[in-house]
Amino acid sequence: MGDTAGSATARVLLLNDDTTTMEFVVQVLEGVFGKTREEALKLVLDIDRNGSGECGVYPVAQASTFVARVTALADRSGYPLRCIAEPS
Repeated sequence: MGDTAGSATARVLLLNDDTTTMEFVVQVLEGVFGKTREEALKLVLDIDRNGSGECGVYPVAQASTFVARVTALADRSGYPLRCIAEPS
């Protein structure tokens, strides 16, 4: 079986910035990605240290939905948090 569009996946990443609060990022990770508090805190520290952090690898359509949800939440809350998807 070959690789088809239906099996394509993307890595969803959160990018570090100097404005978005740690608590907001934790809330996003818990609420959007279903991370536990412990997982979210570990990922926030990774994002701070490395400039970005992987929220997970998902089918492309689901990854796009996650990016849109995070972007909308950040915009509504007045934060510049960026979420991107890149081919995995």
